[in-house]
Amino acid sequence: MPVDFTLTEAQLQARQLTRQFAQTHLTKVKQAIDGLPTPEERFLAIKPFYEEMVKAGFMKGIIPVRDGGTYISLLDVAIGGEEASIGDVNVPCSLFSSGLGLQPIIQKGTAEQRKRLLAPFLVDTGAPLAAFAFSEVGGTANFDDPNPAVGIGTVARRDGNEWVISGHKHFTTNGYGWSGEGPDLFTVVCRTDMSEPPEKSLSVIAVPRPARGLSFGKTLDTMGHRACLSPRVTFDEVRVPIDNIVGKPGDGARILTNTFSWTAAMVGVGAVAIMRQAFEAAWNFARSDKRNGVVPIIEHQNVGFMLADIKMRLEAARYMVWKAAHYFEETGGQGGELPIMAKVYCSELAVQVVYDAMRVVGVESYADELPFTRLLQDVIALPLYDGGNMGVRRRQLHNLLRDAAYDPLAAAENRVSGSTL
Repeated sequence: MPVDFTLTEAQLQARQLTRQFAQTHLTKVKQAIDGLPTPEERFLAIKPFYEEMVKAGFMKGIIPVRDGGTYISLLDVAIGGEEASIGDVNVPCSLFSSGLGLQPIIQKGTAEQRKRLLAPFLVDTGAPLAAFAFSEVGGTANFDDPNPAVGIGTVARRDGNEWVISGHKHFTTNGYGWSGEGPDLFTVVCRTDMSEPPEKSLSVIAVPRPARGLSFGKTLDTMGHRACLSPRVTFDEVRVPIDNIVGKPGDGARILTNTFSWTAAMVGVGAVAIMRQAFEAAWNFARSDKRNGVVPIIEHQNVGFMLADIKMRLEAARYMVWKAAHYFEETGGQGGELPIMAKVYCSELAVQVVYDAMRVVGVESYADELPFTRLLQDVIALPLYDGGNMGVRRRQLHNLLRDAAYDPLAAAENRVSGSTL
């Protein structure tokens, strides 16, 4: 079958429905959160919009059909995610962060774990939240360092038929819950033996609510993503059944790699959505504003050339994300190279695109009557979060390149290096 970027009728229809949903609901988020002084208040204010996304099927859309959801492929999520993120960055970010929290269970959980732990999310009403408790105070780039004395400090000790979890997490999106009760489900990255290196001890354990021993520290008031809540969370002797471990001790690094490959592509989607908004705002301005000249500024070559460059970057980024999503599915979730590249490349490209779009418009772009300051605040986060491009993502790519089995053509051919997929 030839390479083809033509969307199916079902994909086109789903994209149009998501576009209408975003216009009807998500465009109202900005007004709902403006003026609210704390991150907690802003997060609670988006709950009705989150409920609308659940009602519209977005939550079921990230859970596979085999488990009772409607998820077909990451490509379909990417196509819809772009449209949703055009309406607002906060609500889709919170919902896809729930998807991040569910991914270890979806990808590596047993049939019993999937049935039990995904049940609260297979709903058409309400606002279920999941959180992936990975990052820690002091940084987590060295989570897989072979030295047991460093890296992940959260520990789960076995006590009879329970895991007892203690440690401090940071930037745990959705971790506060809607009102300080915690999310419906945590997936916690921890060590089962602090004397053993990660390949023997790094693990992921599911912690459903209610869970005793949770407390919440400072939520950083971020520059962008103003209604996304990512607090510090303390696990103090939190007990869960022994069967809540995903895989076995030592499987954590592999689970993390697959989980962050899924979400890497979704960061690329967010980058495309921001680039699209920046381009369209600059393009519309250039077509209508003369800057007290004779003709609209789009008639000037320097403006036209810069807009052309921005549009080329946007299109290239979108199709890289689509390819990455398709590659992830074609390799059964094992192919992380292209999703990671899409995360790094598109997030950094988006920062440049927003700045160049502002250069087209000029100083008017620095005021709040146009969307550029909001876009600039949101776009800066993309290279920094979800595994920072410098501390985590480039290191992942570096490790791939260092591998003796690395095949430079594998990703282009929908294969994983060293395999014949």
